[in-house]
Amino acid sequence: MFVKPKKTVEQINFLASARYQNFTYQADKTYKAGEVYPANDATAVGIVFNDVIVDGDTGSQPVAIMVEGYVLKDRLPVAPADEAIAALKEIKFR
Repeated sequence: MFVKPKKTVEQINFLASARYQNFTYQADKTYKAGEVYPANDATAVGIVFNDVIVDGDTGSQPVAIMVEGYVLKDRLPVAPADEAIAALKEIKFR
């Protein structure tokens, strides 16, 4: 009998809809999926779509940034600041 190891996903789904738009940016630090990019303030551009790890060996890495879509605010790892929500005009928080 063949037994296949079970794999589980630990990434939380923060999308409220299947419709979204991502663009590629260069990350200079490590981000978790759902964090506001590049900072949780008025300079916010979007929300990190997938985890990205940046260290001394890898240097800056490409990262998918969600710039338009619907997001479940309560499922994000860090609640976006009011300034970030105002800057993310095309992202609707539910």
